[in-house]
Amino acid sequence: MFGVFYMRQIEARSIDSLIPYANNSRTHSDAQVSQVAASIKEFGFTNPVLIDEQGGIIAGHGRVMAAKKLGLAEVPCVVLDGLSEAQKKAYIIADNKLALNSGWDADMLKVEMERLGELGFDLSLTGFDDIELGELLADAEDLAGGLDSEKYTDKIEAPIYEIKGEQPNLGECFDTSAADSLVCEVEASNLPKDLKQFLTFAAFRHTRFNYEKIAELYAGQTPEIKNLFERSALVIIDYDKAVEHGYVKLTKDLMALSGGEK
Repeated sequence: MFGVFYMRQIEARSIDSLIPYANNSRTHSDAQVSQVAASIKEFGFTNPVLIDEQGGIIAGHGRVMAAKKLGLAEVPCVVLDGLSEAQKKAYIIADNKLALNSGWDADMLKVEMERLGELGFDLSLTGFDDIELGELLADAEDLAGGLDSEKYTDKIEAPIYEIKGEQPNLGECFDTSAADSLVCEVEASNLPKDLKQFLTFAAFRHTRFNYEKIAELYAGQTPEIKNLFERSALVIIDYDKAVEHGYVKLTKDLMALSGGEK
């Protein structure tokens, strides 16, 4: 015997009869609920909501919110009988946390995403956002045909920054739309103030830089400003130092080509 409770068969329950757990520590942004709703629309309601004998939701708050967004009147549920109050509280946390503790086989993920793309499938339905998909597929594209001997060599030479013409505007050098969108989600959440501040800082990692334009802008600056550009890793002058400081990360293929790990 593996537990003191048993599961009933899946049964349809009215959404209005389900009771969300008041102290649920797992949050669901509008964007994430929309993703779950899109998944339900594409694949069906494949994962039933877990509830207690009184209809209290134990697992599936996000799925219920998505079902409401889709206008569903009922959702499939499984009643967990015999759980103590402590077990309910613990399972509500464990159901979310245990899934987060798994990882990804990056190479296999790339292969599967490429195959889905070739089949014309909407990759956003996998739950990855545009930035994550862009990084994942760009890496796969770079390595698909092997290393380009013209682009990747044993010795990496620092680029030459020179003025090509009229200096670009600052607005051409970066795009914060993805970061701004994430900041709005953080601000709209019910998280504690210190956690909001932390996530707001982290959101700006999604700022997209146009390094070609930045290189042109850098070329026309004073030595003092150039130094600040370099310290901010907007331009790379010394590749060894950049790798050492973590500004540049080499793939396994490039590490093998350069003759060692960096």
